[in-house]
Amino acid sequence: MMSSPLAGSERASLDPFVALADDGISMRDQRDLMSQPFFSLAKGRRTAPILYEAGGIRVEVHGLPEHGMATIWDADVLIWAASQIVEAADQGLKTSRFFRFTPYQLLIAIARGPGQSQYVRLKRALQRLQSTVVLTTIRHGVNWRRMQFSWINEWEELVDACGHCHGMEFVLPEWFYRGVLDRSLVLTIDPAYFALTGGIERWLYRVARRHAGHQPQGWSFELRHLYAKSGSAARFSDFALDLRRIARRQTLPGYDLFIELEDTRELLRILPRRRSTGTVDSRVEPIRRSGARIIRRSGARLSADRAHEPQLNLWPGTQSGARNESNFRESNSSVVGARKAGIRSKSAAPSRPGRRQ
Repeated sequence: MMSSPLAGSERASLDPFVALADDGISMRDQRDLMSQPFFSLAKGRRTAPILYEAGGIRVEVHGLPEHGMATIWDADVLIWAASQIVEAADQGLKTSRFFRFTPYQLLIAIARGPGQSQYVRLKRALQRLQSTVVLTTIRHGVNWRRMQFSWINEWEELVDACGHCHGMEFVLPEWFYRGVLDRSLVLTIDPAYFALTGGIERWLYRVARRHAGHQPQGWSFELRHLYAKSGSAARFSDFALDLRRIARRQTLPGYDLFIELEDTRELLRILPRRRSTGTVDSRVEPIRRSGARIIRRSGARLSADRAHEPQLNLWPGTQSGARNESNFRESNSSVVGARKAGIRSKSAAPSRPGRRQ
C-alpha cells in the first residue's frame, strides 16, 4: 500500500484553510510581534541570537547558520496570514493553522511583484521562518514558563513536471495562531508599511502603531530603551543616527516623529498624524508628558499603490464556522522609565565598524 504524502505531517490532522481572495482585506499585525524583538532588522544573514528581557518578559531568537534568522521582511508572511485569519473570522468562516494558497496571492497582498525573483525570495523567507527558533515567556500559561516554536512548522510547494509552482501550503505555530484569534491582540496597519525599505524604519512603524496608536498625545521612548527593544545588531550610535534620519525624513505612514532632549536623555516622541488605520485595537493608556524640548521636525508622507490581477486557486474550498472572541489583554510597560524596569538586549556577535541594522 502506498503511504499518504502527508504521513507524519502535522497537516494530516488539520483541516486546510484556503486563502481568501485579496479584495480589500485590511492588513493586520499581531501586537506581541510589533513590540518585541522577534526579527532581524538586517537584510544580510544574521546568525547571532537575540536575547531580550524586560518587565518579566524574555525573548530569545536563534537562527540556523544555513539560512540565518527570519527578518522583518519575512514577517510580511505572518502579517498576511493574520489578515487572512481575521477576515475569515469576520465572515463567519472556519479558520485553521494549515494554510493553502498560491504564491501570487501572498506576493500581491504584501505589495511584492509576481515575478520569478519574488517567488524565489518567498521560498527563502519560508526557509528562514521555519528554521528560526523562538523562545519566549509572553502569554505563557499558569504552569508553563516558556514557549518554544518556529514561525512556520512546515511548508511545501505544489509543482508541475516543468518545475512551475502552482500552490503552497504551510502550518502556523499554535502560539501565533492563538494570538491572532484573540482580537484584542490584533491591530490594523497602513498598507504603505510594505513600501518601507529600511529594517529599522519598518520596525519603528510597528512600534509606533503598537504604542502610539491613535492617541493625540502620542507616545515617548528613550533612545536607549528603543535600542534594547529593537534587538538590533548595530552599534547604538549607528542605531540612534538612523532614528534621527527617519525623524528628519518623516517617512512613517500616519505618524510624526520628534527628537527631544530631557535633561541628559534623548527621547523619540511619536505622534499620530491622521487616522490612517482602522479601529480594531482597544484604547492604549496615554503617556505622562515630561515637557521635554523639541529639537527637530520635518514632514513628508510615504504612500504606495498596489496592482491587482486575477488570481489562481487550485483548491476549491468552502469554509464555515464561528468567530472567536477573547478578552482584551494589554502588555504595555512604562516607556520613559525603561532603566527602572531592568531592560537587557544583547547580541552574541561583537560590534563591527560597519553599520548594520
